[in-house]
Amino acid sequence: MNIKAWIKKYTMVIALVVVFVFFTILTGGRLVLAQNVSNLLLQNAYVLVMACGMLLCILTGGNVDLSVGSTLCLSAALSAKMLQTGHSALTAILVSVAVGVVIGCIQGFLIGYVHIPPFICTLGGMFLYRGFARVVLSSKTIAVTDDKFLKLFADYIQIKGFDRIGQQAADGSNLPNQFYSALVAGILIAVIVTVATFLKRRKQIKSGYNVSKPFGTYFKLVIIDVLIIAYSYKLMNYKGIPVMLIWILAIVLIFAFITSSTVFGRYFYAVGGNEKATKLSGIDPRKVYFVAYFLMSVLAAFSGLLMASRIGSVDGNMGNSYEMDAIASCFIGGASAYGGSGTVPGIMIGAILLGVINQGMSIFGLSDMWQYVVKGGVLLAAVVFDVVSNHKTGKS
Repeated sequence: MNIKAWIKKYTMVIALVVVFVFFTILTGGRLVLAQNVSNLLLQNAYVLVMACGMLLCILTGGNVDLSVGSTLCLSAALSAKMLQTGHSALTAILVSVAVGVVIGCIQGFLIGYVHIPPFICTLGGMFLYRGFARVVLSSKTIAVTDDKFLKLFADYIQIKGFDRIGQQAADGSNLPNQFYSALVAGILIAVIVTVATFLKRRKQIKSGYNVSKPFGTYFKLVIIDVLIIAYSYKLMNYKGIPVMLIWILAIVLIFAFITSSTVFGRYFYAVGGNEKATKLSGIDPRKVYFVAYFLMSVLAAFSGLLMASRIGSVDGNMGNSYEMDAIASCFIGGASAYGGSGTVPGIMIGAILLGVINQGMSIFGLSDMWQYVVKGGVLLAAVVFDVVSNHKTGKS
């Protein structure tokens, strides 16, 4: 086994483990408390969701969407206002998502077909949509209290008769809540991942593809299964399976499938690798740009619903610098600053790494000014590593 190649391939995974262990020790073990482990993904739900769309933009040539934080705010503002004025949760959701669709069509058309530079187009959108959001809110904070809306995004899955909630022991003492459904779900997912891995490897061998050595494949599989079950165990000891986690997993799996297993998904890589060659091969780059920014805006609007339900209120500053978190997650997770390379699993690792850093620093009590220093340093280090390790000196 080539150790150097292995370390290069799993650099971000190793970094995630090192950072997680470091902050676990630094916080005296508070980072791994059940509530903090559960909140790790939920607090970064918007990053995990928007990073999937941001990856598509970056793949097209290192481009980014600066308007996603403002789009998120406008979506959340509309949903909160609709709920406040007595509209149903379904109407509020549809209106908010529709705004994301409209914004996506406008920006996708301007960037793809009118050839407005993505940076300028989305920078204008950042100010425009933030202004609209504050107009909708009348520069006030609106609380989100609709039960149906909150249950759809911010509730926890609990199965009566299976989970132990608020029960008493024989001696009259209170038993801790145990949401066994979370652990069972984790075990089932681990089994599915194991079976899928074996079947995929078997199919590749039969088809004559070169496959990695059994030890490496099975070792990685064991690590993944252990992490899934360990996370499920932590969820079991808090409130069970968050509904928001289901939304996150669904979006991540859909975009992982699009980018890795569909023909159109490979177009994003082709455009980022060499747009002129892609055009000559019969692929329309304009359509690729349009879809990238369209999906990005829709995901930003959906993230607004997630954040409105989690925070429980919306104000005109919601979403500030969220676009930077999404961009940072992609670059930290291995997406190239020049476009053409990056994967959904990679950016998920980047998002979780960023989340661990944020949560670890918050639990430790590090001041905001130093948190910005640390996050900026991590992002810069990730980009420098990408450029140096791949011997890039500019876009060719």
